[in-house]
Amino acid sequence: MITILAAGRGADELAGVAAGRPSLEVMAAEQKEEVLDKLARNRRVDAVLLMPGSGAPALAAAIREEDPAGPPVYAWGNALGIEGVHRLMARTAEEAVDEIVRALAG
Repeated sequence: MITILAAGRGADELAGVAAGRPSLEVMAAEQKEEVLDKLARNRRVDAVLLMPGSGAPALAAAIREEDPAGPPVYAWGNALGIEGVHRLMARTAEEAVDEIVRALAG
């Protein structure tokens, strides 16, 4: 089972991406406090996906400050160019999730 935490505005829209994929779980958290809480409570999170939009750099910094050895953090869309965050070439949320799954499996 691969668990991805989608973080930031619009994260709830990713809930359907895992539908029909028994080996994938996508959790969502839109606010910084909620993201940090879910990471602290769910040590099974394999990766964090930063949603495009404002606030992604601050969110990435908060995640790394809270747990520097935490799961890898990925970004796509206009959330690119953030230090310590893996860049995804995806055009859609589903493609972003697929890229993360491939990266974690490879």
